[in-house]
Amino acid sequence: MTPFEIITAPMKVYIAPIGEAFPDIDAAPAGNWELLGTNGDRSYEESGVTVSHSKSYDKVRTAGATGPVKSTLREEDMMVRLTLLDLTLEQYKNALNGNTVTTVAAGSGTAGSKKIGLSQSVGRTREFALLVRGQSPYDETMNAQYEVPRCYDSGSAEPVFRKGGSGAALALELTALEDLSASSEEERFGRFVAQHQDALP
Repeated sequence: MTPFEIITAPMKVYIAPIGEAFPDIDAAPAGNWELLGTNGDRSYEESGVTVSHSKSYDKVRTAGATGPVKSTLREEDMMVRLTLLDLTLEQYKNALNGNTVTTVAAGSGTAGSKKIGLSQSVGRTREFALLVRGQSPYDETMNAQYEVPRCYDSGSAEPVFRKGGSGAALALELTALEDLSASSEEERFGRFVAQHQDALP
């Protein structure tokens, strides 16, 4: 529904091993792309998916001026945040540095179970590629996607188990790392791609 540039729909988040090819803008994610949340955006808290671009500047002030006369970018970060209402171990591992999920099948007199370790080794940081896909600002029947070649989960998940509310949740904060093989300085954190036309026959 117009105006298309005002987007009022959630996005879906996918992760894959670093180096996995990003899907074409009009193709479904395939290969090793793994959807976060068993049911995608239906497994996210209502607050949705937040894309954060933070930065800080150094200001230069001279003896003869009261205000800054120059500023230079000192630091920047890009993060994708979402709260996952999905405590299956296959999703919980994403808040625990990708720890291994071990499955034990049911046997005679023994219940089947799955387990995951709760500690994370010093110096081990799981890195992955990130794809965030939703509606295009040019046409709601088309796609737009953030393509982040390298990131890691920097969040501190604190699931709360209580009566009522929206359910126990995992807060994920996916922080971009610079892609040292990027084609330009502007794409060190990746790119945002929005479809505006259909492919020609």
